Order: sequence, then structure tokens, then C-alpha cells
Amino acid sequence: MLNMPSGAPSKSCDKRGPVIVISGPPGAGKSTYARRLAEDLGLKYYSSGAAFRSLARELGVDLVELNRMAERDPRIDLEIERRVVEVACEGGVVIDSHIAAWILAGQADLLVYVKAPLTTRAERIASRDSKSFEEALEEILEREASHWARFKKYYGVDTLDLSVFHIVVDTSVYGVEEAYKLIREAVELRLARRT
Repeated sequence: MLNMPSGAPSKSCDKRGPVIVISGPPGAGKSTYARRLAEDLGLKYYSSGAAFRSLARELGVDLVELNRMAERDPRIDLEIERRVVEVACEGGVVIDSHIAAWILAGQADLLVYVKAPLTTRAERIASRDSKSFEEALEEILEREASHWARFKKYYGVDTLDLSVFHIVVDTSVYGVEEAYKLIREAVELRLARRT
């Protein structure tokens, strides 16, 4: 059964194919690894972050402002996560999401958390988004504070508690290829047990 928050639509799942969730804070590499894993395994790729960024563009606001709006209006997060659950129920997907691991615990085949120190993540985001290190750092801090508060309030989830995850990978300790190899091996081992 899915751990849907109150107010979110419930749906019984009859998934076909594996569901892998890769979560982590901004700049840790979850999109990079999730996208590549989906491609290599022939699965769909779904990013709740991309859906959130698309909504921000539609509304003409940046991510920090949309996070502030979501603090006042739970419908924003609930709609994004409703879409995540819908995709998970179809199966055959790698999901890149901040909160999906907690929502899909018990439903997903493998829950992966990628992490890296704050300064490393700020450097990555600054480089990726062509902004200063200081701007990236401020954005990360605001987004993380907002995520923690909202997810605790709406879902009863403490995003600092990683006990739900099957594997945690520090992407600052390993090179991109090494970290990907660890994640892929964990996924392949887990999926081999499904058959």
C-alpha cells in the first residue's frame, strides 16, 4: 500500500515492471544517475523535480519562490506527488524525486539516496545553472529548509531520516562512474531477486 499523505488521491497499484526511486538533496546527482539508469535498463525516466521546475516556469517564478508558494498551498506538492504515484503504479520506471522514496516505501523495488556535502552541491549547481557559488548556496539552503518543513507538515516525513533507503551513496567520495557502478549493481542485484 502506498503511503499517500492525507488529501492526496489514493490509487491501488498493479505495477508492471520495476520501480526504482533515486532521491537526494539538490546538487547530489539524483537526476544524473536516474536518467542514466533508466536509459541503460530500458526503463522510463520520470523527474518530479522537472515537473516542479516546469510549474515554476508556467507561473513565472523561480524555484525558491515556488517552494515558498508550496509552503502556503499544499495542493502544489500533492499534485506533483499524485503524478509520481501514477507513474509508479504503471511500473517500469526510474523516478528522480525528493520525497517519492518515503511515499513509495514498500512499493518500489529499490530506494537509493545520493548525497554530497553542501559546498560540493553548491559548486555543482553554480556550474550547471551558470550562477555564483553564493547564489547556489543560498538557493540550496532555502529549498532544503522549505522541503523539510513542507514534507514534515504534509506527509509526516523527516527527510533527514534515511532509514527507508536500501542504499545511500556519497557522490563526493566516488567519481561519477564509480558511484553509478555502485547504484547499478545494487539495482541489478535487487531486480534479480524479483524473478
